[in-house]
Amino acid sequence: MERLEAALAKAREMRQSALGAGPLDGGTKAASPAAIDTLWSSLPEFHVDEDRAHKYRITALRGGKDAGPYDMLRSRTMRAMKEKGWRRLAITSPDPGCGKTTISMNLAFSLARQKDLRVMLVDLDLRRPSLLKALGGSVRSSFWEALERKADLADCAMRYGDNLLVAMNKAPASHPAELLQSPQTITVLHEIEAQWRPDILIFDMSPLLASDDNLGFLGNCDSALLVTASESTTMSNIDLCEKELAGLTNVLGIVLNKCRYQDDSVGYTYGQY
Repeated sequence: MERLEAALAKAREMRQSALGAGPLDGGTKAASPAAIDTLWSSLPEFHVDEDRAHKYRITALRGGKDAGPYDMLRSRTMRAMKEKGWRRLAITSPDPGCGKTTISMNLAFSLARQKDLRVMLVDLDLRRPSLLKALGGSVRSSFWEALERKADLADCAMRYGDNLLVAMNKAPASHPAELLQSPQTITVLHEIEAQWRPDILIFDMSPLLASDDNLGFLGNCDSALLVTASESTTMSNIDLCEKELAGLTNVLGIVLNKCRYQDDSVGYTYGQY
């Protein structure tokens, strides 16, 4: 465990060092805040109408009662990540159907309501990408093509408001496990961070028990949330995935999703999916 923690700390230190030096292209000077603002504003903008928000259970767009659970998750997540100096958050689940993409989207929208934060939401479920379908819009390329250096981030990303960037996929990748475990993928992500300077990156990952896609990638994330489904995810699978996550990165917490019953003893309505 001590060796693992030391390895994770070293990886974060190397990433922070690279980010401080500007884009990983030979030491080019980092862009000014105004240049970064211009870069973000150059992306095409998308909007989420009420029908789409209702269909895909996006309740954190504008705040209010329905956004309460996500706002609480946002505050706890940001407090923990700021204390540790973390930027990269992976969101995964034991099995398909737990709602990890719903949690990822709502957490991103909740974070983006804090206008001093630049938030990047990345679809890394390369077998069953779903952000483009859920959020709408149109992109020229898939994000996995950017990882292969066949496209730029601007070709596969859209912007919501001024401070939320969503990197999407038009189709599944051919070899997702190999791509996510490739050293080039990590280098490309370093370059994207250095160029676009997000305050937090949220990776919507594939389910842990569905494939080996995450095993070679999660070590490059600072932390992870495990999304489970009430009355569906078994305790044995929760224990198994929590231990597996803990061996790869820092487990920020477990989210219980799809609760049928509301707890009116507190100020927010919990358990809505």
